[in-house]
Amino acid sequence: MITRNIAVAAAAMTVAATASVAVARDTVSIVGSSTVYPFATVVAEEFGKKTQFNTPKIESTGTGGGMKLFCAGLGTDHADITNASRLMKSSEREMCESNGVTDIMYVKVGYDGIAFANSVESPKFNLTLEQIWTAMSAHGGLPATWNEVDSSLPNQPISIIVPPPTSGTRDAFAELVLEEACPLEDEDKCAELREDGAVVEGGENDPLLVNKLVENTDQFGIFGYSFLANNADRIQGAGISAASGQNYNMNYADPTIDTIASGDYPIARPLQFYVKAAHLDVIPGMKEFMDEWVAEGTWGPEGYLVDANLVPMPDAEREEFRNVVQNRVVMK
Repeated sequence: MITRNIAVAAAAMTVAATASVAVARDTVSIVGSSTVYPFATVVAEEFGKKTQFNTPKIESTGTGGGMKLFCAGLGTDHADITNASRLMKSSEREMCESNGVTDIMYVKVGYDGIAFANSVESPKFNLTLEQIWTAMSAHGGLPATWNEVDSSLPNQPISIIVPPPTSGTRDAFAELVLEEACPLEDEDKCAELREDGAVVEGGENDPLLVNKLVENTDQFGIFGYSFLANNADRIQGAGISAASGQNYNMNYADPTIDTIASGDYPIARPLQFYVKAAHLDVIPGMKEFMDEWVAEGTWGPEGYLVDANLVPMPDAEREEFRNVVQNRVVMK
């Protein structure tokens, strides 16, 4: 632990030296996930109101894009924090280390469901993971309509907008749905999407995606639960079941805070951010911003992020990650 603390202190001195050469930055810089973005924005705005520090600057770059920016190096030219809707990949950790970003704090902030949503003007769908895989996969037979996937489903063209490859939501959806439901022996093909126009990529702008679903009532979109909840008057989430085959007890669960927290909704994942420990003593307000994130009034069951539709962690998990922040525990 002593060796680790010395390493963190040395890295902080390097950052401070960099800052003295360049124009000093007095605002926390955050990049990353479009799913975590609205929650981080709420915390940043609240922090800016109640303290003397500047409101942190947040860019919605997607999880993959955020990792590239975060791992590019230490110093005031580089981001302090990256939001993520999936865990850091080993290749990204190696990229960080190759650029001197070696002391990283991992902070889980809550849970989120991935909605498979369409317009409220469209039929309400109940789908299994297998049916979604069949509709989306390059190896699912390329059905043109949903009733070709299953005769009980509407005779409606299959049209699905997916997040871009830089999105953590895309990665999480592939893992939780496409790979989970895949019947293929060759697992490398499980997440390959069809390329005939039925499945198309969108951008990182989830509000724009919501507008597209409203305009085209045949389309489905894939995004975090908070965007569904904030637009419940315009879009609806499909009920999802993890059951398969001829199982008639499908237990479809709609995406809600309760079903995500209980685990009944099968497409759920944690949300998190990563922090450069070496920047904590260099960037004004960074430590205080972190303290705001882990306050009970922020992320607890009665915290203001619940109003923004973040699903809070259990008490023990909140205490675990509050300890990470307060004691600057870095990843091993």
